[in-house]
Amino acid sequence: MSDDAHDKAFFRQSGWLMISGIMSGILMMGVHLLSKKIPTAEYGTVVKMLAVTIIIPTMPLQMVFARETAAALALGKNRPLAGLIQKTVLIMSGLWLMAALVGLAFQQSILMHWNVAQASALWLLMLVVWASLVAPVFMGTLQGAQNFPWLGGVMILNGGVRLAGAALLVFCFTGTAAGVMTGVLAGVGASVLLGVWQTRRLWAATAEAFAWRPLLKQAIPLLIGFSAYQFLFSADTIFVGGFFSGDETGYYGAAGTLARALIWLVAPLATVMFPKLVQSTAKAQRNNLLGLTLLGTAILGLGGALGLVLVGPLVVKMVFTSNYVAAVTRIIPWYAGAMIPLSLANVLVNNLLARSDFRVVPWLALLAIGYTIVLNAWHPSLTAVLQCMAGFNAITFLICSLYTWGPLAKKYQISLAQLPLAE
Repeated sequence: MSDDAHDKAFFRQSGWLMISGIMSGILMMGVHLLSKKIPTAEYGTVVKMLAVTIIIPTMPLQMVFARETAAALALGKNRPLAGLIQKTVLIMSGLWLMAALVGLAFQQSILMHWNVAQASALWLLMLVVWASLVAPVFMGTLQGAQNFPWLGGVMILNGGVRLAGAALLVFCFTGTAAGVMTGVLAGVGASVLLGVWQTRRLWAATAEAFAWRPLLKQAIPLLIGFSAYQFLFSADTIFVGGFFSGDETGYYGAAGTLARALIWLVAPLATVMFPKLVQSTAKAQRNNLLGLTLLGTAILGLGGALGLVLVGPLVVKMVFTSNYVAAVTRIIPWYAGAMIPLSLANVLVNNLLARSDFRVVPWLALLAIGYTIVLNAWHPSLTAVLQCMAGFNAITFLICSLYTWGPLAKKYQISLAQLPLAE
């Protein structure tokens, strides 16, 4: 395929995932419209619980399976891949069960600390956590197989079922956090079922043993690197939920819902880029995917941030009740600005880890630890939290840039035989 054809395919696939992401994002944001029908404190509970789902390492798990699927298909190693998928789902389910038992033992303490009125909301959250752990295995398999049409379909189904289920329960049965979380569970569950069905030819094959040691050597840095990035992306909401009132958490969550849409807008570019870079790196092929992805991300991110600052107040009035408008409008510019360096860093992180250049991983982990320490020690206002996040996101982009283009950059290629499923 010519370079021109590759570029067209890249933008066509990215375009579809953008459309899917926008549709899914609108549907998921529609859940927040329900804030008008439930008490502010209950909406604050929803924000806290959704924040928990955000910090689950869904993206790191998805990227691991995207990488291993891309490698397995390049090598013709479908049966070891099937074994990897099957065993991973069993292991994660076992770990989840142990965590659920711990949650049961400390249920009252958790409910009191989070100011959660209904225990049922907590247990619905636990089921959402299980589905959120399993979903990235199959979404990563779809991504690695470059089955982008169905990857987009899974995203849309998640948002659609989530909104429909939550709205039905809130309007017809119970206007509580538990009603909203039931809709969230239905959406994630439906997306898991579709992902399982669309990847069945890969995971349902006769399983063969695979090489654990080289797999872990590749997978652990991927998990740490993408987990650190995801922590920088989402942990602020958890901290706000712990240090600020329920109403302030609701306002912050509303602004975050709008600002994080910038990441969901540009993330499909990196999503399409990642498995292609894995394949091209394994085959020692050159391409211009990084430049295209970074340019597209910069244009869309800056344009989206400017649009959000200009029309944000109008959107807040449309989506939320009047008591949200002043507080949310005041912090949206800071939130949108903090997302820009993080979206650019996402592209560079994907590029480095797809090429197995893991030298940046310890720095990402240290940044996540430093972020935790600073937010714990200094959080005088919601604006200050966002200023802290913006600073750490900018440092993340700078460090990734040094490993991509600066004095720390190096050419690093791996052969097919060095990929984990090759043995």
